[in-house]
Amino acid sequence: MTAAPLQTPLAYRMLAATALHKGDRPYQQDQVQILRHGRLKDCLLAVLADGMGGKSGGRKAADQVVLTARQLFDRYVPSKDDPQALLRQLVQESHLMIKLTAITAEEEPHSTVAAFLLGPGLVCNVVHAGDSRVYHFRGADLVSRTMDDSYVQRLIDEGKLTEDGANVHPQSNLLTGCLGTAADPPVTLHHIDALQPGDTLLCCSDGLWHYFTPRELGMYVNSFAPRDAADMMVTRARQRAGGHGDNLSLAMVKVELIA
Repeated sequence: MTAAPLQTPLAYRMLAATALHKGDRPYQQDQVQILRHGRLKDCLLAVLADGMGGKSGGRKAADQVVLTARQLFDRYVPSKDDPQALLRQLVQESHLMIKLTAITAEEEPHSTVAAFLLGPGLVCNVVHAGDSRVYHFRGADLVSRTMDDSYVQRLIDEGKLTEDGANVHPQSNLLTGCLGTAADPPVTLHHIDALQPGDTLLCCSDGLWHYFTPRELGMYVNSFAPRDAADMMVTRARQRAGGHGDNLSLAMVKVELIA
């Protein structure tokens, strides 16, 4: 009898990049950050927030999302804490804190949120509210993406509008859920059992994804290292915006096999 060969764990590394650009707006109201766990090297939290609400309101709202994420992640213990509970808490606590900042903000502050939490074994959990997205690519192929909390997404779901039509719809920026509103925000969670080498997770605001098809995004993340892909996507989005671009931001993590 011949013994079966032992299965050895695959060695991998995670490559990450973020990008942030003011676009053609007078103020930057997006915020993005990738947080690495202080005690566990293969655990990280990527969070992106697209603030809305005038000169100071939107930026304060986005800042609050990132600050809340940092505080929660600092206390997170992967071996015993529920990752989806952390992400749910991120949405709910950010929402409450943004409502409190409305007391001093120049305009009523709101924000989207898109985040993913990677843990040991490349287990991943995703949360979002609003129209900032999280994409999961395997190579260049789209595996999944979050569905926007927006008026045009509702029309798409009802079969009344196509994806292409949504991009040029006059109410494409009308959200049906986000942080800081009178109503509680939606908390949409998604679980990925395990990422594989060649997988990429991409968070981005509508100032970026608006200018790309999923096929184009997949080409960038598969063909280039995260830093180069991020720079090229921002440059191309700026070109396609034609001087009318919104703030844009992204966070990307790519899993690579170590030979």
